[in-house]
Amino acid sequence: MFMALLGGAVVTKTGSGLECGNEWPLCHGKLIPAYTVGSMIEYTHRLFSGLAGLLSLASMYAFRRYARGQRELQVYALLTLVFVIVQGGMGALAVLQSQSAAVMALHMGFSLIAFASSVMLALGTKRWAMYGADLRAISGPPVSKAFRNLTWFTALYSYIVVYIGAYVSHTDSRGGCSGWPLCNGELIPELSGGVGIVFTHRLAALLLFILTAVLGHLAFWNHKEHRELRALGVSAVLLCLMQVFSGAAVVHTLNNERLYIFAALAHILLIAGLFGVLCYMSVRVWQLSRVSSHHFKDKGNTDWSTGP
Repeated sequence: MFMALLGGAVVTKTGSGLECGNEWPLCHGKLIPAYTVGSMIEYTHRLFSGLAGLLSLASMYAFRRYARGQRELQVYALLTLVFVIVQGGMGALAVLQSQSAAVMALHMGFSLIAFASSVMLALGTKRWAMYGADLRAISGPPVSKAFRNLTWFTALYSYIVVYIGAYVSHTDSRGGCSGWPLCNGELIPELSGGVGIVFTHRLAALLLFILTAVLGHLAFWNHKEHRELRALGVSAVLLCLMQVFSGAAVVHTLNNERLYIFAALAHILLIAGLFGVLCYMSVRVWQLSRVSSHHFKDKGNTDWSTGP
């Protein structure tokens, strides 16, 4: 899933989306395309997306057969499969027929949900493998509804920020603001055309950093009984901080194509990681807000759909 997301980002940033013409799944009428850089980038992305779909299908089958009692993990596997199919279908439509910038931004958004679902599946599987039915290993008091709601809002808001960022890319507005943190040398620039789009993204990203910092602070200092929650909070803050610096790097490398591509890819992959962590954290705080420490002590409870 990581390679499929990376491939999509490379296609977008190099403008290779139509290097195979308006054909799908073939490339200029061939199964194996001509050896040009653009066609190979697009073809490799299609290959990794196809493999992601097959692996998602295999994961769904495996968890349905070998982890029947783990409904939480089966939901993650199903979400991964569904959104891989959705984003693959949108990618095919984008090749066959031109789509608006708003629709292409949605394509990025669905890809991000597919990636986040696979991250939640991996983290959930690790937790299951480590603790199994011994839920006492991660017992503790339930989290407050206020903290749960803050986590949910931050995760949802991060998706909105991603969509705005994808819209900036697909409208080719990246050069709207020169300089960082100021925009064209001004604290509040004239909001016209691409400038308004980029400046809106910057303000949205600033608010996301503030929300993530508050969330991480509360997770680390107010939930010392939940090591996993503290680790997720710290990870979210670090990823968001690196995301901010990568955004600054994107601005300062706009006139250097070789450096820009690496900065832009880092920017996309960091926000994907942040969104995945926030989504998993949202599920965990929901589970921890529903149960009490007495529930964890029940040795016979193996239903992880309501457990930690």
